[in-house]
Amino acid sequence: MPLPNRFVTHVVENQPTIPAPYNLWRGDALLRVFLNQHLPPSHQHDEGLLDKYGRLAGDTLMNHGELANKNKPVLHTFDRFGRRTDNVEFHPSYHALMESAMEHNVHNYSWKHEGIDGAHTIRAALMYMHYQAESGTSCPLTMTHAAIPAMRYGKSLPPYYLDKTINGKYDPRAIPASQKHGLTIGMGMTEKQGGSDVRRNTTKASKQTDGSYSIVGHKFFFSAPMCDAHLILAQAEGGLSCFLLPRVLENGELNNVRIQRLKDKLGDWSNASSEVEFQDATAYLIGEEGRGVSVIIDMVSLTRLDCMIGSSALMRQSLVHALHHVSQRDAFGKTLINQPLMQNVLADLTIECAAATALTMRVAKAVDSAQNNSHEAALARLATAIGKYWVCKRTPMFVNEAQECLGGIGYVEENPMPRYYRQAPLNSIWEGSGNVQCLDVLRALAREPNVKEALFNELKTQAGKNKHYDIHLSKLCDELSNTQNMETRSRYLTEQMALALQACTLLATSVDNDNALSDIAHTFCESRLGNGSGFAFGTLPDTTTFEDIISLGRVSYG
Repeated sequence: MPLPNRFVTHVVENQPTIPAPYNLWRGDALLRVFLNQHLPPSHQHDEGLLDKYGRLAGDTLMNHGELANKNKPVLHTFDRFGRRTDNVEFHPSYHALMESAMEHNVHNYSWKHEGIDGAHTIRAALMYMHYQAESGTSCPLTMTHAAIPAMRYGKSLPPYYLDKTINGKYDPRAIPASQKHGLTIGMGMTEKQGGSDVRRNTTKASKQTDGSYSIVGHKFFFSAPMCDAHLILAQAEGGLSCFLLPRVLENGELNNVRIQRLKDKLGDWSNASSEVEFQDATAYLIGEEGRGVSVIIDMVSLTRLDCMIGSSALMRQSLVHALHHVSQRDAFGKTLINQPLMQNVLADLTIECAAATALTMRVAKAVDSAQNNSHEAALARLATAIGKYWVCKRTPMFVNEAQECLGGIGYVEENPMPRYYRQAPLNSIWEGSGNVQCLDVLRALAREPNVKEALFNELKTQAGKNKHYDIHLSKLCDELSNTQNMETRSRYLTEQMALALQACTLLATSVDNDNALSDIAHTFCESRLGNGSGFAFGTLPDTTTFEDIISLGRVSYG
């Protein structure tokens, strides 16, 4: 029965519609440009995979992402009869996300197409789209992908470990690895007393008569404890070493890995992070004793690239929601997107998102070509740490600015923006905080002279295209030539290198001086390198072509 008119206090108007599903590949002009820039013609056939996963991620997986985060994983330490189970229960949407991602090669594209130019770049785009749908499942997907280089050092590992990790499909059953359809790999490096300083690890590894090792100790962050195996660091007789530790032994028994608790985290709610104790757990040596850090370093470089991918993806999805809202919301007599100050904010966000995505795809290209190209290898060594520092550092303030475009409703949990905001700080912490990245940059510059040469060879390819860029390049050369107090100055130096690399990638994409990509590149140089803007977003110079730049950030629903 309808209410009498006197009880109808208002009608709902001037509120945006709920965003419609869209194809994260087809609808993202910036992603397509920055990916295709680095792909050879031989990868044109992969358009179908990207299109298929973009459609799935922008629709069904978005819904699963909401449910997986509203229903956090639950630890069941014992069954009802008192048997130890150490089982982590996940919502069905979590499993749907993992199954879809692995079916579409988010975890293994680089290895299934290894040696083919563009494999890591295509895989970066797949991860970029998945992360927009749901970020927590990206943790086990990232680690499974990144574990392959380290696992190849495991000479005594049965061959099915590599085969099932590279070629397998999602299989959440807690059964021996040899019986599974596919494997997921986690990692456990940090301990309470050490954190990033893994050489302070106290976990002990003792060699057994059958060639395996017995592990006694703990891990303070044991990521994704439901994975089929974990790569860990422990102290063996020969020093800090890398081991692969199965979850279930080949006799069907649970390995002696005792989950103490799940972390109650700020964000990343769909993913389980745990504290564990090893009570004579069985593990297998990867590489040689005492070489644990060198074995694991290839894995860390790939997980750091994924931190860049994830942070860029968070920027992208936050921008999408901001643009959707302001396109349908009026204030003070005019639609928000048509108001000059809001246009300044939106254009600035679009430029930042473009710069983050462009640099991310350029680093993925460097990783792609590293084995066959010394310049790309040296660039990957340096730019991964630079990009991980800067892109991840910029993301929290970016998401907050996009959240502000929605006003109060952007702070309400019915909207995905609070989830993005909780997630935003994670990648700047995971795989080494900002200081760790900056010290790694200094280490590379000091120990590997070809790294600095590669950096400037890359930057010089775009010299002469923008006056602000040329001045910045000259100043950067002077700053890096001054070796005094470099550790104290390392954040500033890393920031300046990051801005230079972002400008370089944007200028390289800008072919036509009249197009919006060129506007993005030159406005980036003016605002970030030429001090043409303030510290907050939305302080671009008033000569900026706001509407043209914003147009590249908008979603295409066609």
